[in-house]
Amino acid sequence: MEARLMKLVANSREIKFLLGPIEPDTCVSLIKQCRTIQSLKSVHASMLRSYLHSNLFFSTNLISQYASLGSMSHAYSLFSTTQSSDVFLWNVMLRGFVDNGLYNRSMLLYRKMLLRGIQPDNFTYPFILKACGCVRDLEFGVIVHGNLIESGYDLDVVVGNSLVTMYGKCERLDISRLVFDKIAERNIVSWSSMIGACAQNGQYEEGLSLFSRMLDEGIRPNRALILNVMSCVHRENDADDVCRIVIDNGVDVDRPVRNAAMGMYARCGRIDIARRFFDGIVEKDLMSWAAMIEAYVQTDLPLTALELFKQMVLERIPLDSVSLLSVIHACSNLASFQQARFIHGFITRRFLENQISVETALVDLYVKCGHLLYARKIFDNRRERNIISWSTLISGYGAHGHGREALYLFDQMKDTIKPDHIAFLSVLSACSHGGLLVEGWECFNSMSRDFNVTPRSEHYACMVDMLGRAGRLNEAHDFIERMPTWPDAGVWGALLGACRIHLNVELAEVAAKSLFRLDSDNPGRYVLLSNIYVSSGKRNKANRIRALMKQRGLRKIAGHTIIEIKNKIYTFVAGDQSHPQTSLIYSELEKVMHRIRLAGYTPDLNFVLHDVEEEMKEKLLYAHSEKLAIVFGLLNTGSSSTIRIRKNLRVCGDCHTAAKFISKVTGRDIIVRDAHRFHHFNKGTCSCGDYW
Repeated sequence: MEARLMKLVANSREIKFLLGPIEPDTCVSLIKQCRTIQSLKSVHASMLRSYLHSNLFFSTNLISQYASLGSMSHAYSLFSTTQSSDVFLWNVMLRGFVDNGLYNRSMLLYRKMLLRGIQPDNFTYPFILKACGCVRDLEFGVIVHGNLIESGYDLDVVVGNSLVTMYGKCERLDISRLVFDKIAERNIVSWSSMIGACAQNGQYEEGLSLFSRMLDEGIRPNRALILNVMSCVHRENDADDVCRIVIDNGVDVDRPVRNAAMGMYARCGRIDIARRFFDGIVEKDLMSWAAMIEAYVQTDLPLTALELFKQMVLERIPLDSVSLLSVIHACSNLASFQQARFIHGFITRRFLENQISVETALVDLYVKCGHLLYARKIFDNRRERNIISWSTLISGYGAHGHGREALYLFDQMKDTIKPDHIAFLSVLSACSHGGLLVEGWECFNSMSRDFNVTPRSEHYACMVDMLGRAGRLNEAHDFIERMPTWPDAGVWGALLGACRIHLNVELAEVAAKSLFRLDSDNPGRYVLLSNIYVSSGKRNKANRIRALMKQRGLRKIAGHTIIEIKNKIYTFVAGDQSHPQTSLIYSELEKVMHRIRLAGYTPDLNFVLHDVEEEMKEKLLYAHSEKLAIVFGLLNTGSSSTIRIRKNLRVCGDCHTAAKFISKVTGRDIIVRDAHRFHHFNKGTCSCGDYW
């Protein structure tokens, strides 16, 4: 009987039922050989006949196997019947929840464990700390940290490593470093955890510095550590050094290492080297394809990423959520509605797993393609919603100028889920774009008051932006002065942007002074201040800022506008003469500008920053990339179709006005996505209400 049973289980066949009891000597072996839920259920049934289920050792192994096969409902049902206080059993259940991504369930179980008076051990804490880190619940993580100190496990190296990782994921790198420094006997995992925390928090130089220090202490890197180090590399020389260290220390250059190297060299701007790593993998697995697609996305080559995805499909590589997320990311960067429909259709037909991460990414994709209707349909059809899916849709409504709807969604979300810092950032941004000052203040004040969420720098930047857009620049400056933390570049940048809207030179200089110290390598800061000077008639000061840019080796980011027609992408720059239809485009442009002049349009010459004659200023305005792309769309699309364009920078104020008039005289809807938000032009009005 048992020989037959062993054979059936080993073959992982579905067994409807088994006759006869199981002997204790072979019980654990049979459990561990099960590869399907059905075969494990069959063994479970035989254990019931043998009364082995009442034995704590056997039932613990059974629970563990159910968890490893992903059947947490069976695992927890069996666990609930034991009523045991054995810490090992509770740890098995905790690990099952964590390994299956049920982090909140594991945290509830931990609370129940403490209420039952069961003392956690050094195996308990790594599981629950991992759960805290994965859901970024800093508050609960701090409570667990206090518990383990009381229990005397704060000096345990494994627990210490878990604390480093948890605080890193919760964006408290400072505490990660304090814990790391207190670990008396660090192992390779300690260094890897700390370097990984640096990478997650964007402190790449600190991560590389730690790696160098580790090597100086004579510790040889392993594969896991190298993967974390590669995440810190953003310069080609550092990338070459890491590769050399890998070879010198005999680290196995397997597929995961090669995949990480692709991303590393892509971040360094060497997509050619990344591709060589990819081409050098003889047997490419799914992660290899996904890594190369993501490398193209990182280097702003979305079309190449999509072509590689299509090649991957032709080679019948099985897909998972990771690879699909990379492709969706590529489509999002491209903002192509046609490509979005293609990838959505592909996922619907071929990817049967109903994963919330993929559907949330599709919501974000349609938002970025300017189709809120499609985004909302996907969201509404989803039964399970997490904080990310809610935040994505709220942010989308805000970016499209529907602040009231964003607030309504936020209120709905609060009925089911506690908002986190990302959700608050989404709704504050929506209030800022919609000019909802009273509502924005209420949301901001409720963060710490009602939800125990500490405002971060980005929340303060949103408030500054909201006040600044409303023309309350002095209030915005006072708000910065009263901040409990040191204002960063994002906060001062929000104030400088508001000064550009309202031409406040005095406060612009205050903001720029801090920005040139905090964000000295960002050319956009210099250009913005220079433009403020030009618009205020202070060309000498503007020239000095341009000279400072040149002295520091900074170049202005070139503006361009793209439009997709019949699955082909066209790019325009100001004064573009490279298009095959150039003559026709400029001829039509002249007609369109004449029509909107008759309708009341007056060119705003403040948006010409060159010191030239008035007539030349008008010609320069007419040839802005936004206008060229719109006219190209008028020429090459049906009379009832919507024109969709994307600008890589903030849309020009004169082009914004012109687009309103073009939508009025042509009867065409025009959607413009710029670096900050969407503008829907229809019959002479814009969805932003000229509040942008």
